[in-house]
Amino acid sequence: MGARIIVVTSGKGGVGKTTSTANIAVALAKSGKKVVAVDADIGLRNLDVVMGLENRVVFNFIDVIEKNCRLNQALVRDKRVENLFLLPAAQTRTKDAVNTEQMMELCALLRPDFDFVLLDCPAGIEGGFKNAAAGADEALVVTTPEVPSVRDADRIIGMLESMGKSPIRLIINRFRANMVQDGDMLAREDILDILSIKLIGIVPEDDGVIKSSNRGEPLTFGLNSPAAQAYANIAERLQGRDVPLMELDVGGARGFLSQIKRFFRLR
Repeated sequence: MGARIIVVTSGKGGVGKTTSTANIAVALAKSGKKVVAVDADIGLRNLDVVMGLENRVVFNFIDVIEKNCRLNQALVRDKRVENLFLLPAAQTRTKDAVNTEQMMELCALLRPDFDFVLLDCPAGIEGGFKNAAAGADEALVVTTPEVPSVRDADRIIGMLESMGKSPIRLIINRFRANMVQDGDMLAREDILDILSIKLIGIVPEDDGVIKSSNRGEPLTFGLNSPAAQAYANIAERLQGRDVPLMELDVGGARGFLSQIKRFFRLR
């Protein structure tokens, strides 16, 4: 059957979508799967930096689509872990440089040679998102436990459903249990009530994420932080393994939900 092609997306920028893509890709590769992380955010190329591979980029996936190079020439192999590759985005092109049909063609080229293809998709609901998500089978939606982020995730989920992506699963990122307890952040149950999709992982707030992104060393190269373990657990669940969710909730202001439901469409 070839690769499972999974788009990693979010309703708004800055919620950790690219960091999640990089860390999950590393964790899947460490478990023995052949993985390619595709930076589909044309013009804002960041996945290569987060993965620490920016100095090795020669070609990008637009070059592949336009037949300026072969696919294997554009793939960047990560020498730190076996079977992990990056397919970078073009930094000097706009999001309309690739259309839906071309993205589906690219995914078809990748499918036979990999176990997992992770598409780091542009945030938001514009054409760049639709084009990037076109070739995916499944989706991971990343949100933070904040009302604007969850509201935007709700819109993205509706679009993914209309595109026939299934399953669509949720990653709650930058979770802070103390703020949930104080009623200043949405609890896990609040978010799931609003979005009505399956939760695949909760990633706690972790200063190591910023440090690792700046160094170009995804946390999942090691497992010495809570966020690294959370991403590794997500990779395990993607492979069908029953891994319990980390116990991060210490209670929640469930009453907060009733105050914000008016901001969300009925699902």
